[in-house]
Amino acid sequence: MPAHPHLATSEWTLDYPPFFAWFEYVLSHVAKYVDQEMLNIHNLNYCSSRTLLFQRFSVIFTDILFVYAVHECCKCIDGKKAGKELTEKPKFILSVLLLWNFGLLIVDHIHFQYNGFLFGLMLLSIARLFQKRHMEGAFLFAVLLHFKHIYLYVAPAYGVYLLRSYCFTANKPDGSIRWNSFSFVRVISLGLVVFLVSALSLGPFLALNQLPQVFSRLFPFKRGLCHAYWAPNFWALYNALDKVLSVIGPRGFLRCLILCALSSFMFGWHVHEKAILLAILPMSLLSVGKAGDASVFLILATTGHYSLFPLLFTAPELPIKILLMLLFTIYSISSLKTLFRKEKHLFNWMETFYLLGLGPLEVCCEFVFPFTSWKLKYPFIPLLLTSVYCAVGITYAWFKLYVSVLTHPPVGKTKKQ
Repeated sequence: MPAHPHLATSEWTLDYPPFFAWFEYVLSHVAKYVDQEMLNIHNLNYCSSRTLLFQRFSVIFTDILFVYAVHECCKCIDGKKAGKELTEKPKFILSVLLLWNFGLLIVDHIHFQYNGFLFGLMLLSIARLFQKRHMEGAFLFAVLLHFKHIYLYVAPAYGVYLLRSYCFTANKPDGSIRWNSFSFVRVISLGLVVFLVSALSLGPFLALNQLPQVFSRLFPFKRGLCHAYWAPNFWALYNALDKVLSVIGPRGFLRCLILCALSSFMFGWHVHEKAILLAILPMSLLSVGKAGDASVFLILATTGHYSLFPLLFTAPELPIKILLMLLFTIYSISSLKTLFRKEKHLFNWMETFYLLGLGPLEVCCEFVFPFTSWKLKYPFIPLLLTSVYCAVGITYAWFKLYVSVLTHPPVGKTKKQ
């Protein structure tokens, strides 16, 4: 473990926090009984049927935490809109949107990574905040940060919400802060939770004077602006959320968390394309509450999921990714339209036209471009087209959600949350 931040045997740098390294260490003790060769760090690009089976089943096993987190999140959903049929109930729809999320499915079970249990930790921490179990929520999020630091994107939302809803113990009748209700004991308690988790994670490296090396791996500014030039985002300074102190209640917190995730994705440095899931999965919780949020979710999920298509680039994977996305998208749109059938249309003509445009884009990139003379000279064009087209949809969803927060601030609505 002390050598973890110094290893450079692979082109894929070790840029995960210490808790994830411990997680891999635990997995290695099981893996040695399956195929010893997969544990040889100099055995680059090694692959065997046993290794593949171990990787797949280990992902499935760790997804148990994600399933439990979805179960807890469903408990937090208001069931007033529930229809007579099971398939029309918000909790059922939410469970399908989360458990069968297309993006998470291809990233974890086809592309192969361990994002499921990490998102499980995030969703479980959100559920605990909805349940007023603030210390548990803070602890889970602190642990999550030391598994994968990409979740720093949403740390401002956690910090402000815990300060507003936990450290201030009372509100005025109009819903504003009662400043004299500030609890230093609760602040110290939260700080102690974060400190202890951080000490457990980073303490050994601090003792060995390796902390600078750890941070150089976690925040690799030398890698350049873009993780992949086709990741659909814009680069700028980190966008602080306006009016964030007006957030009251778990749903307000959830909106700010999503905006933090989206803003970081849009304006971040060296952003990975899969980071869009950091906004899509929490947005699922809002999508079953209001028609406006359902519209934003469908636009964000459809374009965000399509932006992940280049991760699966082999010919056998082409029909799989198209079919899976079609199934998820059709279910999402049909179920949310049924849930909000008394509302207006979820899409206007412009949004409908844009989403339908993904079809011709896929035909152009996968079935037309490979047979043109440009394939050898400009091989990046399909990726560039995908990036630009999806960036438009994600930017639109971000802007639409931001406007809804600024024009309908949840002030003084504590009892209705």
